[in-house]
Amino acid sequence: MRERMPRKSVFMSELTMTQVEEHLKGSDLVLVPTGSTEQHGPHSPLSTDVIIPTEVCRRVAEQINALVAPPVNYGISAGHRGFKALAYLSVPTFMSVIEDIAFSLAEVGFRRIVFVNGHYTNYFPVNMACMNVSTRLPEGTHAWGVSYWETLPPEQLEEYLSMKTGLHANIGETSAVMAVRPELVDLDQAVAEWPDFPDFRSPSFPTVLAYFETNPGSVWRASRSGVWGDPRGSSAELGKKFYGWIEDGVVRHIHDVDETYRRLNVRG
Repeated sequence: MRERMPRKSVFMSELTMTQVEEHLKGSDLVLVPTGSTEQHGPHSPLSTDVIIPTEVCRRVAEQINALVAPPVNYGISAGHRGFKALAYLSVPTFMSVIEDIAFSLAEVGFRRIVFVNGHYTNYFPVNMACMNVSTRLPEGTHAWGVSYWETLPPEQLEEYLSMKTGLHANIGETSAVMAVRPELVDLDQAVAEWPDFPDFRSPSFPTVLAYFETNPGSVWRASRSGVWGDPRGSSAELGKKFYGWIEDGVVRHIHDVDETYRRLNVRG
């Protein structure tokens, strides 16, 4: 009896040239995880923001017949300057990387290029880079970025990543890592910490962005541990629940973007 052939991987880096060419005959969709290499507290790995979007992309790709490009492991992380666990890019360099990735993927035949982002500060530069490169892409090619958590409805987002549950190395991110790479998390080292914000007189999130997104070393000054939240109750089981939510959200998002282009992008 012949041995069963293993199922084809969704990861481009694990495929042959012939397999990628064959895939392109049936699907023009590619997902690109974007993340960072930065501290995630004393308990979770520097690769947290890469591990999570890569797993999200794997799950989504299997649902909607996409491939997953190799991740962008470095992001815009100057806010973490001061911690001895960091490697990051400048905004212009990062944007150039995104533009080149989009251009090269379009050049070989992908027409829908989705950067699935796992690090907040990358979001706007990813989409500005997609705008910059858009005029050089073949007709009918669309490249855009989405932060995976932004596809969650409000009640799910509040539980996973929010001002209430924390925004960095919290129970959501830590559980998501534990669901796929449990050996990289040491909950015995986990601590709870929250930035000591003043009493805000305006909506809190714009104020938080004004401090953290334009201020190198902001996280280092705001959190001695590097944690924003309480990760001590994290578990693989919670992580699997969160991935289920996120997978569904990203699939819906891609469908909605496709339908929006079909309906609105028709004016001559």
